[in-house]
This record gives sequence, C-alpha cells and structure tokens, in this order.
Amino acid sequence: MKRIIVFLLFALISAAAASAQTIYSVDYKSDADVKVYVAKYKSDADLVVYKCDYKSDAEGNKGLWYFCKYKSDAKKKVYFCDYKSDADLVVYFCDYKSDAGWRNKEKQHLMY
Repeated sequence: MKRIIVFLLFALISAAAASAQTIYSVDYKSDADVKVYVAKYKSDADLVVYKCDYKSDAEGNKGLWYFCKYKSDAKKKVYFCDYKSDADLVVYFCDYKSDAGWRNKEKQHLMY
C-alpha cells in the first residue's frame, strides 16, 4: 500500500513539473527548442504570454512563462527571431495574467 501511495505522489509531482512553462532564452537558433517571434499586436499572435515573477506562477501550457537564469532549469529553450517568417511560434507579451492564453491551438504542441 505504501508503494502505491509513493508511486502516485511521484506521478503527480512529475506531471505538474512537466507542464510548467519555464523558459530559457538562448543566443543561437540551433540551441532552441522553439523559435519565437514577438508580435506588436495581440491579434497577430498564436500565443498571448504573461511573464511571471515567480516560477510557481508558471503553471500548465496557458501562456504563463517564467524566464529561468540557467538553461538546465528550463523546460523549453526559445530563440527570439527578428523575422516572423523564421519563427515556429508568434507571441504577444501582455500586461495582465488573465489575458494570457492560446489564440491558435494548433501550435500548442510546440510548448509541451
């Protein structure tokens, strides 16, 4: 019985950690998991992103990103492109947490 409880607890913790949106910005396109372009307008974005101040606030695949100081702490490495045509994902940074979310759900797989 104790083994089952320990296993379930471990599974829940792993699932929660796997879905957190911890991001590290890389300097080279070849190091990135996802190439990102920052749009000027919300209507142009696939994902509206809110930058969290705390790692614990960046939960799920909802556009809540926490930028890590170290590459090893991040779940995803992103490269910010200068041109929209070079990007896999177009994001818009918003000022309010409640505005964050996917506008184009077809690209959600990029952040899992």
